[in-house]
Amino acid sequence: MNDPDDAPGATMVDLAFAIEGDRLPRDHRALLAAALEAALPWLAGTPGAGVHRLNVVTMTAAGGTQALLSRRTKLVLRVPRERAADTGALVGATLDLGGHALHVGAQHARELLPWGTLYAHLVAADADAVPDEAAFMREVEAELRALGVPCRPICGRLQRLESGRLQGYSLMLDGLSAADSLRLQEAGIGRHRRLGCGVFVPHRSAAAVGAPP
Repeated sequence: MNDPDDAPGATMVDLAFAIEGDRLPRDHRALLAAALEAALPWLAGTPGAGVHRLNVVTMTAAGGTQALLSRRTKLVLRVPRERAADTGALVGATLDLGGHALHVGAQHARELLPWGTLYAHLVAADADAVPDEAAFMREVEAELRALGVPCRPICGRLQRLESGRLQGYSLMLDGLSAADSLRLQEAGIGRHRRLGCGVFVPHRSAAAVGAPP
């Protein structure tokens, strides 16, 4: 990990909420985004705001159409620091995700940490084309250049979610300075941040790019 004293303070912050629920639709990202934007109308228009993916386990016994929530799963939003207090409106809310209730509990803040290696479970590719890894990496490298961030991008496995409407690759970014690490976490890469795409978190090992969805 890079020394936090070498990096400026982040303008974004993660807000983690305790949640209670039994199961969700396997394809729940769009449902979750819609429910959150109904509860927090400002979320959709806030640049950089994102939603971390929920930690779920697909239920093969249900034909793979449903997923179980881990008891330790948190709902985590990444928002500008000045909007952090506004997310408190979620506390005590019940979100309807395709007929499945998700009860939102207590909130606490998590500061972004300037690790030298970051990982995103999914960075969205062009939904209107068959994903091509070389083309995807050219887009990633172009975004990194635009941000002025030198690093080593490592492409992971192809993923198709939301019944094929959402597709892309997992992505590791290695060799980041402390300031660039925070910049990447604040800016993200690609589209669909509120569907959990392009949301980067610190990671210790490049092996994560091969992790299953």
